[in-house]
Amino acid sequence: MEMNASFVSSSEPVKQGGIVIEGLRKVYGHGDTAVEALKSVDMVVGPGEVVGLVGPSGSGKSTLLKCLGAIIEPTAGRMVLGGRAIYEGAWTTKDLRSLRRDNIGFVFQAPYLIPFLDVTDNVALLPMLAGMSNASARARALELLTELDVAHRAQADPSQLSGGEQQRVSIARALANRPPVILADEPTAPLDSERALGVMRILHRMARQSQAAIIVVTHDEKIIPTFKRIYHIREGRTIEEAGQGRPLE
Repeated sequence: MEMNASFVSSSEPVKQGGIVIEGLRKVYGHGDTAVEALKSVDMVVGPGEVVGLVGPSGSGKSTLLKCLGAIIEPTAGRMVLGGRAIYEGAWTTKDLRSLRRDNIGFVFQAPYLIPFLDVTDNVALLPMLAGMSNASARARALELLTELDVAHRAQADPSQLSGGEQQRVSIARALANRPPVILADEPTAPLDSERALGVMRILHRMARQSQAAIIVVTHDEKIIPTFKRIYHIREGRTIEEAGQGRPLE
């Protein structure tokens, strides 16, 4: 899948999916103690696409995800989300909190659900923080919970859910603001084969339906065959290869 980054304008709002990363570098420290975690990363993920990111520990996967998630600042390069350049040698916006809230969905290895909120409120919280009314946010939450087959747990506390149910709720939360980009960090690591493939089935379906671009960082051999494209990251550089794209339906 090709995306022509020359047509991307930093003045355009983030509305559609798609990720373009060009020449991304990240250096920690200075002088003799400097460590070049990312040397030159190039990636393209199209709208509606789920791409795998694999590599050994210390290869730069977490650093790349943190840069793309606007959690840490790169040293150089360019990052584009949904048709808008968010980083071009410097951040193009000062409001990184809003950038993350409105445009990036995060799915982690652990669900990190808020224990004192029920399932619906865990999903509705982000839209409410973005300015959506309580009623509309809860309606959006129930829509997603229904789509992910956990609506029957809408009033339950997180502690009452199984591991698979908690992960589906965390995916619903990531999708709540309709972000053009979803970053999933080892989302299937604690799950057995059936539940891991179920999570990947959900991510692929949601990517198609919402046209979100999804990057899945993983060591999980169970899900590697599901990707049509895989990026290997080694010594701070990315190498793209075709995956098996094994059907999940």
